[in-house]
Amino acid sequence: MTAYLEVCGVTHNFGGLQALNDCAFAISQGGITCLVGPNGAGKTTIFNVITGFLRPDTGRVGFRGRTLSGLAPQAIVHAGIARSFQNLRLFTDLTACDNVMLALPDRAGETPFGALFRPFATARSDRRRRADALERLDHVGLAARADERVRNLSYGEQKLLTIARLLATGAELLLLDEPASGLAAGALDQVMVLLRRLRGEGKTLLVVEHNTRVVQQIADEVLFLHQGHLLAQGPPARIIADPALAEIYFGGAL
Repeated sequence: MTAYLEVCGVTHNFGGLQALNDCAFAISQGGITCLVGPNGAGKTTIFNVITGFLRPDTGRVGFRGRTLSGLAPQAIVHAGIARSFQNLRLFTDLTACDNVMLALPDRAGETPFGALFRPFATARSDRRRRADALERLDHVGLAARADERVRNLSYGEQKLLTIARLLATGAELLLLDEPASGLAAGALDQVMVLLRRLRGEGKTLLVVEHNTRVVQQIADEVLFLHQGHLLAQGPPARIIADPALAEIYFGGAL
């Protein structure tokens, strides 16, 4: 059976530094897979390779039987994969609703020709897009903050907004880079509930996460990356209980 997402022997070097070394794994559809490992293990680099921001030196990435290697990031979003970033990359002077609208596909009226010569169609499209954006914001619990500028949102709300933007793309596989980092307890619980709900709605999630409590509570499977290579794969209880992996990850205190 064809793997849902498959990373096959991917290697990537930054000059003389090898960030990925024959990295290979596959994940199944409809679950939450957490990608863990010490700093410098290659977690963000493999995200960048999967989503087209970096091209592998060797190896390939496949999604639903289709090879993604060589495709531009936007083409990979159209194929069904979207990702977040550690630094959020939000437009802080725009509203939450505007940020989500920018992530929606097929923006009608975005050209000067459309705005000038099809104003009524453009207005209808803008109303429809705003309604779609509000629906995504409501889905993550931010409907009441739709018209608030992003710079006025709390950090936890900004994290939820990044997830709303991913949902706006329509992608079925969501790659989340440390969605729980820096969050207070209440916001952390809210994000975990949302991620589990997305899984229940049929989304597939690949999540870089350092917080082992989060990993234990959300992950169906864990990938342990070390020095750019997959060292172990399995259920969270087994990976977290492995003393050899704990030594690598936290110096023996996983």
